[in-house]
Amino acid sequence: MSQQIEFFWDIGSTNTYFALHLLRPLARKHNATILLRPFNLGYVFRHHNYVLMEEPAAKISNRIRDLERWAERYDLPFRVPDVFPIKTSRALRGALAARELGREDAYMDAIFRRYWEENDHSIAELSGLHAVAAEIDLDPDGFVALLESDPIKQALIQETTEALDRGIFGAPSILVGEELFWGKDRMEFVEDALKRGA
Repeated sequence: MSQQIEFFWDIGSTNTYFALHLLRPLARKHNATILLRPFNLGYVFRHHNYVLMEEPAAKISNRIRDLERWAERYDLPFRVPDVFPIKTSRALRGALAARELGREDAYMDAIFRRYWEENDHSIAELSGLHAVAAEIDLDPDGFVALLESDPIKQALIQETTEALDRGIFGAPSILVGEELFWGKDRMEFVEDALKRGA
């Protein structure tokens, strides 16, 4: 039976973009399954009274340069979007709707590419997600209706509540068993945990 990696993510997290690209080959290498866990990072930040954009200007400037280094190192077409941050709850609910419709991975690829590579902040809006649905061969109207439905809204609330209950404070957060790894730069430790559990 393959090991399971829980991947707590929010589309608004720069580090999640990189972690998603790095975790997938690692999971394949160790025959592990990634369980995608969307959660509302903005709500978690508010819960902890943390405001990202209130960090010192020097730190934010360095953070941007560091992201450029990561993109260069791993040959990824990452760019900082013109509109950042965005409200992510609709896109997160879209992931849960896409899961129900059997297109979760395709949806993830589409929204992360559009926002972090193509500077398309429309994924924060229903019109943008309508276009994403069409791209991944889902009925756009049915998809939007599903992500706006009360069960999907409640599912995202439950995912976020469970994240908080399990000590998740940022994105990405990666769980192998009950071992928590935070950030894009913990893949060596994730791999060690997978080896121990194999």
